Amino acid sequence: MNDRRLAFLYSPEVEALTYPPDCPFKTQRAGETRHRLISFGLLSGPGQREVTARPATKEELERIHAPRYLSVLRHVARGGFSVEALQMGIGRDDTPAFGALFDYGAWACGAGLNAVDLLLQGRADIAFNLLGGFHHAHADRAGGFCFLNDVALACDALARAGKRVVCLDLDAHHGDGTQALFYGRDDVMTISMHESGKTLFPWGGHEDEIGVGRGLGFNVNIPLPADTFDDAFLHAFRSVALPLLEARHPDVVVVELGLDILAGDPLTHLVLTNNVVVEVMHDLLQLNKPLLIAGGGGYHMEHTVRGWALAWRTCAGGDGADEFSFGLGGVVMGSSEWAGGLRDHERVVLPEQRQAVDFELNATLATVQELVFPFHGLAVRGPRARGLNFAALRHEPKT
Repeated sequence: MNDRRLAFLYSPEVEALTYPPDCPFKTQRAGETRHRLISFGLLSGPGQREVTARPATKEELERIHAPRYLSVLRHVARGGFSVEALQMGIGRDDTPAFGALFDYGAWACGAGLNAVDLLLQGRADIAFNLLGGFHHAHADRAGGFCFLNDVALACDALARAGKRVVCLDLDAHHGDGTQALFYGRDDVMTISMHESGKTLFPWGGHEDEIGVGRGLGFNVNIPLPADTFDDAFLHAFRSVALPLLEARHPDVVVVELGLDILAGDPLTHLVLTNNVVVEVMHDLLQLNKPLLIAGGGGYHMEHTVRGWALAWRTCAGGDGADEFSFGLGGVVMGSSEWAGGLRDHERVVLPEQRQAVDFELNATLATVQELVFPFHGLAVRGPRARGLNFAALRHEPKT
């Protein structure tokens, strides 16, 4: 183990706040992860503690959300509805109208602000807010199961405190709401690794969406082809995201750890194992910066719970071995796939899959490096992309 101080934000009140039963988004994931960690003795060890969360206030939410939008959300949560709500994206299949839609989002946002306070006050080095990760929520529009954007609110709070922030979004879906909120700012750099908008909602997050005005060069998108596997993902992370993190020298890194990147997720088309989580967390820990780990997507409950528990264990100093395969105190913990603990088996990658993914991904990485690296004093490492017109890139984000 090590001397890192970890905080797990949670409150029992959220257990009564759930999405409709037929909705793929399950709020129970954070609680299930908490139970898994408790069974492993990983919420009571040295430097590991649970911190009670609280809901965000109206004034706090208005830092990034339009007051009228918040008013409409409350009206819908009380059972009302209107054409205006529909125009704000509320009431679709991915943004259902239900009683807890405002309260759960407020708790997720409040937990994110709790995490910010812990990091700013030096009371934690790494804070986990698995209640959150609602990166599709815009200032005045809902989308993709997201009504209130806790990730953006936390980043904004850190920036308001004078911190240099990088938001690293690893969710399979592009974080369009977070991108839009910081697209013209340079105090928060956003880096999103996601399945390409060619094949997945919200159909954006393209390489040429790199910011506008002061934010030019501070919005980075790394779209991944369907069927991206572990080695390809890590190559992309270490070729673009990690060099940018190192060049930016952030005071805090906010990580959206959506685990719909894992193979078997019913809503996405990537085929990663949770061994990627360990590799990425190790790389982030080497930065020796405070981390705020938010939740996000993940629509296979067991895979998501195991991956988040694995991320916590890695931060707590767990090595590559699955030393908790059989739990502690006689508790046997297995997965839905096998009885080997938290780690996934490695997946076989067929030559034709590797060739197809590598061909598309290498072209993407060359383009992203060409577009963004010069803003941060980094040398372009791959073949130079052709025909790129920087003047044409000074546009608003595609959403």
